[in-house]
Amino acid sequence: MARSHLNRRFFKKIVVSAYWCCRQSGYHAMSANDLRKANLVDCPRAGQQRQRFRWFLACTFASATGRNGYHIACAWILVAEGFGSAAVAVYFAIISVTELLASPLAGWISDRWDRRLLYILADGFRFAAILALGAILLVTDLRWAIWLSALIFATCDRIALTASQSMIPGVTAHMLLSTGNSIAFFLTQAGSLAAAALTGVLLHFSTPTQTFAVLSLAFALSVGFMLQVRQDRAIPLPEASGPAPRLTMQPHLLKLGAIYALLYTGGVLVSVIGPSFVFDELAGTAIDFGQLESAWSAGSIVGALLLIPLVRTARIPVLQLVSLGMTACSFAMLKVLDLPWSLLIFAVLGVLYNLGRVAIEVMLQSCVPVTALGRAKGALHSAGVLLGVILFGFVATIGDTMHPSSIFFAYAVVLAAGALTLGLWRVPDR
Repeated sequence: MARSHLNRRFFKKIVVSAYWCCRQSGYHAMSANDLRKANLVDCPRAGQQRQRFRWFLACTFASATGRNGYHIACAWILVAEGFGSAAVAVYFAIISVTELLASPLAGWISDRWDRRLLYILADGFRFAAILALGAILLVTDLRWAIWLSALIFATCDRIALTASQSMIPGVTAHMLLSTGNSIAFFLTQAGSLAAAALTGVLLHFSTPTQTFAVLSLAFALSVGFMLQVRQDRAIPLPEASGPAPRLTMQPHLLKLGAIYALLYTGGVLVSVIGPSFVFDELAGTAIDFGQLESAWSAGSIVGALLLIPLVRTARIPVLQLVSLGMTACSFAMLKVLDLPWSLLIFAVLGVLYNLGRVAIEVMLQSCVPVTALGRAKGALHSAGVLLGVILFGFVATIGDTMHPSSIFFAYAVVLAAGALTLGLWRVPDR
């Protein structure tokens, strides 16, 4: 018995020593799963990891509240002031083009510099930008002020999201990747739900300036929470002087990018066409639009949590293709449904959207080195934004000549064709 105890202690020392030797020599090439296993060796660090993860989740919730509230407010104000779907499409096209240019740069910066510091700076700028927008609306043209603010907001938004999502494997190293990502996305959608409920009420009872002033507080809280996420030696930090792992776009990553592009564009289409769908076809108010966004966010919360049980019974690539097919069917049904059934469809769309998105994040973090996640995330997001820019250009061109539900139906056809093509594209599972 004593000899067995000594053997176990000796084996543990060997494992710990090997881990630290590997960390000094080749740690930057470790995947997120390797990082999680390595951290489980050092049990006392698990408590510190859990504390960091809690602050990270609080930061995620606050930032998502401000981010979604900003988009909802801008989209509704443009429609309510009579500028129509074309103005909203131009607004999201500006955001998409800015993100298309900023995503690769944000990914490269996230892999070379301190991701925590990048996030703090980006959210600090977003706090200042949204406050400035509220003040500018008092003295200048509303449409142009919103369009110009989108440039600054989209750049900071891309940097903040790329940095924070690249931090997930580090702050969730004490748990499974699927569980950590699901919880993080759950808090993201909970913040979006809170923003939908809050922004709809604010727009109904107060001025745009007051609405943006309240939403800016979310970014101030986000910065404060991220300051509490302390760095740890077990989390690999990007080093500007060291060589970064190469990122090669292999077939499984290309397929992952195509799925991400279709899901991302469908999610943004809801934000672009949603205001006109409620205002014109359903003859609703800002409260009704807030309910639509709330239904979407509530569904997204369920979708974020569904991956935890589903990943044990079904393969993730299958879940992604099923999400695409069911999303196509849901978009098509909006052509024939009115309130309150439309709210149910948007809730289903939210479930499918976030289920697919979380599954993509888990696959990406499982097969890409930790210090290359920023560039991988930037590449995938660029693919999604590129498809979104094409779609927004189409919406801006047709203006109000096509019913919002018809646009939803047209994209359902695109999704169905994409799901069929990707289902026939066979690549090795990674």
